[in-house]
Amino acid sequence: MPCADDEAGRIAGEARRALEICNACQFCDGYCAVFSALKPRRLVLAADLTFLSNLCHNCRSCYHACQYAPPHAFDLNLPKSLSLVRQQTYRDHVWPPVLRGRLPGAGWSFVAAVTLAAMALVALPAVLSLPAEVLFGRHDGPGAFYRLVPWGAIAGVAGAVMLWSLLAICFSVASFWRGMGPAPAGAALWPAVRDALRDAASLRNLGGGGAGCNDRDERFSQARRRFHHALFYGVALCFAATGVATVYDHGLGWQAPYPLLSLPVLLGGLGGVGMVVGTAGLALLKRRADPGPVARSLTGGDGALLALLFLVAASGLGLLAMRETAAMGPLLLVHLGLVLGWFATLPYSKFLHAPFRVAALLRAAMEQKPSPPLTRKRSLR
Repeated sequence: MPCADDEAGRIAGEARRALEICNACQFCDGYCAVFSALKPRRLVLAADLTFLSNLCHNCRSCYHACQYAPPHAFDLNLPKSLSLVRQQTYRDHVWPPVLRGRLPGAGWSFVAAVTLAAMALVALPAVLSLPAEVLFGRHDGPGAFYRLVPWGAIAGVAGAVMLWSLLAICFSVASFWRGMGPAPAGAALWPAVRDALRDAASLRNLGGGGAGCNDRDERFSQARRRFHHALFYGVALCFAATGVATVYDHGLGWQAPYPLLSLPVLLGGLGGVGMVVGTAGLALLKRRADPGPVARSLTGGDGALLALLFLVAASGLGLLAMRETAAMGPLLLVHLGLVLGWFATLPYSKFLHAPFRVAALLRAAMEQKPSPPLTRKRSLR
């Protein structure tokens, strides 16, 4: 049985072979940023594999357009090859370094174990300390949530876990940035940042050159891009709702729960719906996807993240709908436990693809944005 290093070498070798064939062919140049970034590279080094694999958005248009794809003798499958390299970069750059190369695929078992532990951490103290009439009673008015779980416990535990996760993500991204090799000398940074953020927000590279992704077969579709948008902006709206609620609570002295037409509830409600639609839609597309360009060994990580995000959003919407009933207590504990589990898995799950991809987009934009030459005035003597 080959060791992990042998398997990583085989994956890198296959991806390098595929990229070198693609660079010689150049038929797919207009599909996404990978091919324009690949073109000036006569040799594909290890740092280039790290960069290009995370620049790939896995739209799979190149697979269906490729004349060398199976059953051709070249057996070229670039989306699958880059997916396997991309997964390896998560393992290579995870933080703290002691975990590098040791984490599993961060699939169902890992995400489920961490989430169940988080739910137990939230629920057990409440179940053991609260009378049944409080836990299953009806609570309304300002501060109703805090009668079950004190604000200090919510903010303290969630804040500590989130701080750890943000630090781990920042260190992982810094390691990944170094792993892509030296940054282009003299690049115009701020125009590159602008372009990278625009590409990340619009998911331009999920457009397959404009027509869309090949989700199920050779037909183009914008569905995957739209579901990603629903999920991405849904998460952003939920964080915005939390931020507004913090201002309400600490700045204005208004405690949750808030009226249905208040800004935190409107933002959180729209965000929750977006997350449910996005996760359900992406899960359905993955279930129906053409198996050819898919790395089946990685589907567990994708499914686990989508399932967790769906449960976070669905439990939040359920809590909103039933907050004035006796079900509010159990639903609150479930929702808080799921959110805590999500926070805890952020640096070690498929979520890491988001900051890595933004970093790769920034590197690609920097390569396209050299600094303008300085104009020098000639001195007259």
